[in-house]
Amino acid sequence: RRFLASKEQFHAYLRARGEPDSQVGGGGKEEEEEVEEKKEEVSSCQSKPPAKRVRSEAVGEDGENREDAGATEKEPVERKRARGQNKSRPCMKPNHYEQSRLCPSVTQGCAEKCYFGPRCRFLHDVSEYMAMKPADLGRSCVLFETFGKCIYGITCRFAQAHLGDGYQNVVNTDLAKQWEGKSPVRNNLSKDLQHQLRKRKFIFKKADEYLRSLAKPHGNGGKGGKATGHSTEEQEVSNCTTPQEGLGDSPECPVLPEQGEDPKTDALQGPSPTGGEEASSIKTVGPVTDEDMIKLRSCEKRKLEIQGKLYLAPLTTCGNLPFRRICKRFGADVTCGEMAVCTNLLQGQSSEWALLKRHHTEDIFGVQLEGAFPDTMTKCAELLNQTIEVDFVDINVGCPIDLVYKKGGGCALMTRSNKFEQIVRGMNSVLDVPLTVKIRTGVQEKINVAHKIIPKIREWGASMVTLHGRSREQRYTRGADWDYIAECAKIASPMPLFGNGDILSYEDANRAMQMGVSGIMIARQVPVLGALIKPWLFTEIKEQRHWDISSSERFDILKDFTNYGLEHWGSDTQGVEKTRKFLLEWLSFLCRYIPVGLLEHLPQKINERPPYYMGRDYLETLMASQNVDDWIKISELLLGPVPTSFTFLPKHKANSYR
Repeated sequence: RRFLASKEQFHAYLRARGEPDSQVGGGGKEEEEEVEEKKEEVSSCQSKPPAKRVRSEAVGEDGENREDAGATEKEPVERKRARGQNKSRPCMKPNHYEQSRLCPSVTQGCAEKCYFGPRCRFLHDVSEYMAMKPADLGRSCVLFETFGKCIYGITCRFAQAHLGDGYQNVVNTDLAKQWEGKSPVRNNLSKDLQHQLRKRKFIFKKADEYLRSLAKPHGNGGKGGKATGHSTEEQEVSNCTTPQEGLGDSPECPVLPEQGEDPKTDALQGPSPTGGEEASSIKTVGPVTDEDMIKLRSCEKRKLEIQGKLYLAPLTTCGNLPFRRICKRFGADVTCGEMAVCTNLLQGQSSEWALLKRHHTEDIFGVQLEGAFPDTMTKCAELLNQTIEVDFVDINVGCPIDLVYKKGGGCALMTRSNKFEQIVRGMNSVLDVPLTVKIRTGVQEKINVAHKIIPKIREWGASMVTLHGRSREQRYTRGADWDYIAECAKIASPMPLFGNGDILSYEDANRAMQMGVSGIMIARQVPVLGALIKPWLFTEIKEQRHWDISSSERFDILKDFTNYGLEHWGSDTQGVEKTRKFLLEWLSFLCRYIPVGLLEHLPQKINERPPYYMGRDYLETLMASQNVDDWIKISELLLGPVPTSFTFLPKHKANSYR
């Protein structure tokens, strides 16, 4: 209890920059008034949600408390807690950071070949740019030290580490040769592919074939568009993990029956004369396979062997590549990219394709897709199957936000079983890698439907299911229903089922594994914050211990994230500010961690909001602040002062207040 503090003491201590002051601990009226005046001057994105109304009978004999309770009753509007997302957040564009930017052709050393020509609005005079360039942020450039060359040249905010005479970019030839021809990041969007997607010239051969089969009338009722028409195909191409009717109980892979031919295979084997001439004119080198002619059976597909491994969930906004590298370093076995919208990927949007990037240290990596219709989802699956390197593809059927739900995606697919089936079957037919599905317990709070859907998902061809133990109406509130997850794990067998929800310590992980699940997914959703509150949670689970990590060690983690961010987003002004933005988003969750040495009882509960408390040093106290201004202070310790007119608003309204 000696670490507990009032709100006034906490913020006064931070303003004093941790210097011991008797006035901070004393708390006289003059000091409190001064604190209140300063507090009003400091800009904050939210006011603190007021405490719950206390009944007058429980207050005691204190008349002032009764008056306060009565005042709370008269003003019910102030009692409403800020919830949801800040949907109209200010967007800081690159021209807000620097008014005059140097032309990329000058940075790349080919100023005479400017792509924009005489219409170029960027600067070409290096001396003029250097006169207006902000001061450097440090003497060491992470790109130069890692790769031997900084591609940002004089625009780098750490340029003094690699600039020679006449602003020439210095290159470490020995180190640069080690990275020659190698790329630390895969799954980049090429200009040619982007052009094909924008001009709609990309050919979706398998997807179009599957969609045509959906439109054909079937003998079971005469109506087309029903996914049930693929029951014949599923009997012919069986899933070897689940014995199906009429194929025996042998665990070995069954032989294809010769009752009839697959209409899809028939279409592939009998192409049009034009297509045949084109195929015969193509010259090949090496052995010619029949993968393009004969569809892979389920047992021939690459298997997803991740049972018992720690799975970092797809994290929107915060699950970026630098953060995944942090989690990978602390012991995450499986990583997944942020949720990507299939329609944006099909349009060739660079910002959406950036969510698919994979670092070379991510040995088991998947991507998560969101969509509402079988045509776009199947085409997107075929597109990714041909263009990027992934170990699995996940369908997001657990997103609860209105923007996705009202369009028929996310949780809405659980109520649209026909479209859901068409999506799973279609994506499975065009993918060479395993297909997984992430779902919730249901849409309504007290009506669980996952146990009815999971056997169907297994029948449709999915390799694994992840179940979040909350419904859509619960969003991320209340505790996850692990008893229900255990029930669904038995129903899903032999298909693996991963559980998700309320994992913040190794004890929580052990308790979850005893429920019979194949593994656990560690996420970040409010309040399922596991990995974002403490990314070292993976180490705690593997070493079976509570880690009382110091503030200096946590600050070193933030340093590593900053270096990874500069390496990924760039070390110029635009890259620095993008790194700062994602750092601040992470700090809005990281501040909820309570050091192990300060807890009255172990472990910390994930749904508990910590009270105001003083850390064991100034840095630990600063990291415990839930005010956005203090997060900006931390970012300035790592990335220098913020630009003028800098603004930041957290994604979630309840994440920052005084």
